[in-house]
Amino acid sequence: MLTSAQEQVIAATAPVVAEHLDAITQRFYPLMFDRYPEVKSLFNQTHQQNGGQPRALAGAILAYVQVRQNQEAARQIMETVVNKHISLDIQPHQYPIVGECLMEAIGEVLGEAVTAEVADAWGALYQELAGLLIELEEQRYQEFEQRPGGWRSARRFHIETTHQESSVIRSFILVPEDGGPVANYTPGQYIGVKLMIDGEPVHRHYSLSGMPNGRSYRLSIKRESHGLASRYFHDHLNVGDTIELLPPAGELTLVTGDEPLLLVSGGIGQTPLLPIAQEALQQGRKVIYLHAAIDAEHRAFAQTLQELAQAYPQQLSVVTVLEQDDSGDYQGRINDELLAKHIVPGVRCYFVGPHGFMKAVDESLARLGVPESHRHFEHFGPAKALNAA
Repeated sequence: MLTSAQEQVIAATAPVVAEHLDAITQRFYPLMFDRYPEVKSLFNQTHQQNGGQPRALAGAILAYVQVRQNQEAARQIMETVVNKHISLDIQPHQYPIVGECLMEAIGEVLGEAVTAEVADAWGALYQELAGLLIELEEQRYQEFEQRPGGWRSARRFHIETTHQESSVIRSFILVPEDGGPVANYTPGQYIGVKLMIDGEPVHRHYSLSGMPNGRSYRLSIKRESHGLASRYFHDHLNVGDTIELLPPAGELTLVTGDEPLLLVSGGIGQTPLLPIAQEALQQGRKVIYLHAAIDAEHRAFAQTLQELAQAYPQQLSVVTVLEQDDSGDYQGRINDELLAKHIVPGVRCYFVGPHGFMKAVDESLARLGVPESHRHFEHFGPAKALNAA
């Protein structure tokens, strides 16, 4: 707990730190990678280069400072961070590394403004935040480990089968190398993956695109032309090859209730929404599954959706929007007019896709009167506000 003197210093200096937080986090990552190269593999370097990861860290720190006096709110606002850390197997011994480099970055950016008292107060604040995250993460690690088929840290899985879902998306069915069962997860969650590429560890997380079944997990991965991990999956991994998986995590899960659902996806954004649709259908809820793709060749899971529509003819409506050909239900892009046709009273909307796609869908839904509480989305990379550039 911070002393009253430290609290006063934080209150007095928080506006200055907030003003320079982007510069601090931009300096923090190169400093940490240079001093502790062993942690570099935990971070997607594309998100470093485009500034996404530093912005996400700055946003998380600022959000915590604003709500930290309310412990319940602080725990809720850190949930996204906890989920990302679970999928990376972040451990307590790594927090001092972050604290050391973060405090040095603050000192470099703010210079003489960082007196001994200021450094002491912000160091204490970081320790408070680190303690909260360590507590929440340990609770999650223990809970998953104690599930039937659960585990702690990495577990080896081998590729049982693969299936080409579209011209750029392939599914990988993964079963544990030890032959044991695998723990269930909540539809919509993702899972951490640890690969060895050219002798170097690479961490990523991918949505679990199938329903829990107790024996296997399914990942459906788009081959990105500049994606280190996705190209490795598509170009090098075959049936029988082994990778490591970390516990599932993620917040984009089905809200309990009986409201109808509008699930809107762009491209690979289908992967978390497909199991959410299946879970909702099993609960008897009505689902409109609206998917946008470039063309028919890029449209994934067509057969799966056709089978679901046949199994739930009174509950499921599948609507396809193709930008570059007319073989779907609509040609072009999702817009207000199209969304308005499928919005019914009380509808709960989930949408996933590229940032620009989600921003456009969110703005459309807001204009059409869907309240923020009924608009749910997930970033595949570092979280950021939809109104961010």
